[in-house]
Amino acid sequence: MPESIKLTAAFLVKPNVIYNAWLNGKEHTAMTGGKATASKEVGGNFTAWEKYIKGKNLELVKNKRILQSWRSQEFPENSLSSLLLIKLDETPKGTKLTLVHSEIPDKQGNKYKKGWVEHYFVPMKKYFNKQK
Repeated sequence: MPESIKLTAAFLVKPNVIYNAWLNGKEHTAMTGGKATASKEVGGNFTAWEKYIKGKNLELVKNKRILQSWRSQEFPENSLSSLLLIKLDETPKGTKLTLVHSEIPDKQGNKYKKGWVEHYFVPMKKYFNKQK
């Protein structure tokens, strides 16, 4: 049975800063510490963490929403890609990022929940706090 996780985090930068960094290979690498490639086009491919993660942009709403197909090297060969939704809401102090990761292969949800925090939210907070 596919799993789904939802996480939120606050960042002290405007939504456009996170949106642009997420969709730029050099910036994505800098904000997470893991080598990434990216595209700002619907249908464009991306990789993250030395190609451990790969996928495609399915929907892009500038500075507000990113929907991607997403899979890691640990997905079973016959499983479909999961869906990753990044929602960016402007707040008085910056941005509330809501991450919804759905269609995760059975029994992998908790691992990815921990991974999003450790490998994205923690380094992103450090990276964007330097940008202020």
